[in-house]
Amino acid sequence: MDNSTERQGGVRLGCIADDFTGATDLANNLVRAGMRVVQTIGVPTAPLDAQADAVVVALKSRTIAPAEAVAQSLAALQWLQEQGAEQIYFKYCSTFDSTPEGNIGPVTDALMQALGTGFTIATPAFPDNKRTVFKGYLFAGDVLLNESGMQDHPLTPMKDPNLVRVLQAQTQQKVGLVDYQTIAQGADAIRARFATLQAEGVGIAIVDALASADLVTLGAALKGMPLVTAGSGVAIGLPQNFGIAPDSQAAALPAAEGLQAVVSGSCSVATNRQVAEFIATGRPALAIDPLRIAEGADVRGEALAWAKDKLAGGPVLVYSTAEPASVRAIQGRLGVEQAGAMVEETIAGIARGLVELGVRQLVVAGGETSGACVQALQIAQMRIGAQIDPGVPWCHALSPAAPQGLHITLKSGNFGTPDFFTKAFSTL
Repeated sequence: MDNSTERQGGVRLGCIADDFTGATDLANNLVRAGMRVVQTIGVPTAPLDAQADAVVVALKSRTIAPAEAVAQSLAALQWLQEQGAEQIYFKYCSTFDSTPEGNIGPVTDALMQALGTGFTIATPAFPDNKRTVFKGYLFAGDVLLNESGMQDHPLTPMKDPNLVRVLQAQTQQKVGLVDYQTIAQGADAIRARFATLQAEGVGIAIVDALASADLVTLGAALKGMPLVTAGSGVAIGLPQNFGIAPDSQAAALPAAEGLQAVVSGSCSVATNRQVAEFIATGRPALAIDPLRIAEGADVRGEALAWAKDKLAGGPVLVYSTAEPASVRAIQGRLGVEQAGAMVEETIAGIARGLVELGVRQLVVAGGETSGACVQALQIAQMRIGAQIDPGVPWCHALSPAAPQGLHITLKSGNFGTPDFFTKAFSTL
């Protein structure tokens, strides 16, 4: 008998994610560790559709003004507390991308104050996805973060890989470090280091992690901590603290059906490779030109007319993905914010139109793009299913455009193997 059907009680872990793909990344790791998870789009205004051990409230707060990010996060905290959440998890990107003003630091400060806690941890480490932290420095694969392509991010360029330094510029708390040597000594040593840091006036500790086992060890040391801040990796070590073990039934979703499509607005290195790989297979792909959108062309209508007769033959791709030099050229002509918002709105409209044409298996690439798409589809909650690649699960959601539901995956720009777009459908 599976323990998911026997499990009783309400929400044990309450999570606040600063973007939509990051929310599914976190939810994916919790499901893999046995938790039943519901992801909400924004702070819920209706009851949950299903029983859940954890709820992930997905916000679109990573790149908005710090004050607004704080307000949204506090609203999510209040709702999670009302559901009985025993521990709060603030989730940000595994590339820790932000600006000197925030939003990681300001949101962490506000949540600490609201929860009445003087200490928490911070680590974006996710070794399964090639994000490791060593001596407080963040690595993406085999290179430092600022050599990984993130230094060219159009909204939140990361030019400093030292997380203690990066976070200290954003927070009112003193920032310290729990290094890999302490992690290797086990949970008791980690808790002792926490106590030492607190005695030294440290409020937030960056934590090293070189392997998934480090995160499991860290998870045990976080039992009872009111607030955890991290990327999605730490999630693999938390369900054990609530007596929950891995269970395949936690990832069960309805059977997949309907047409297949991919929409991509990410300009990351990984997504550029995925677009190129999809095109190399000979499948239909259509590039969106931001300049034509700015000129007032009906790009959405053109894309849907192009896709209509091709969907029956298998998955199609509509993308605005481009190399960094092309992105900078477009931003130079249109402005950074205008270019980004214009493309997101168009891609989201195309995603909605594709679902109205019968697409019931939809891959969305890019954090900001994912946020725009789920809003265009008016998705309020998603059940989290099985993993496609580390950090990226299939989900099932209801939408006015698909009243019986659709399968959707929200892929962070930097995640996934080169064949992700085709592999996703074969996995489902």
